[in-house]
Amino acid sequence: MLNLPDLLSAWGQANFAQVLNNTLEHYRAHLPLQQGLTHSSYVSDTPLTALVLKAHATEHYLQLQLGILYSGIIAGSCCSDDPSPICEQGEYCEVLLVINLNTAQAEVKLLAS
Repeated sequence: MLNLPDLLSAWGQANFAQVLNNTLEHYRAHLPLQQGLTHSSYVSDTPLTALVLKAHATEHYLQLQLGILYSGIIAGSCCSDDPSPICEQGEYCEVLLVINLNTAQAEVKLLAS
């Protein structure tokens, strides 16, 4: 479970996109990025970018459907003189981020593509 009070505080503010990206970068190890890979084998350390696709607020929760752009690595498969070059591939996945409005506790899950 994630604790996202800063993200919750930024909801509806002009800086929300920046706070969202900073927050997800901080919690990237807790995101289902590895499971969302479609073109590569491992998630790279390249910074990610999140886009809000849909948002829905209820009395108790804020639900955000996010598109995440990130990079994956295909190690050793790029044709060159180096036997094990690292090639990054663009990756995209969608996740649902549900934040409890009272506690700022959040859960994230990968959405089927």
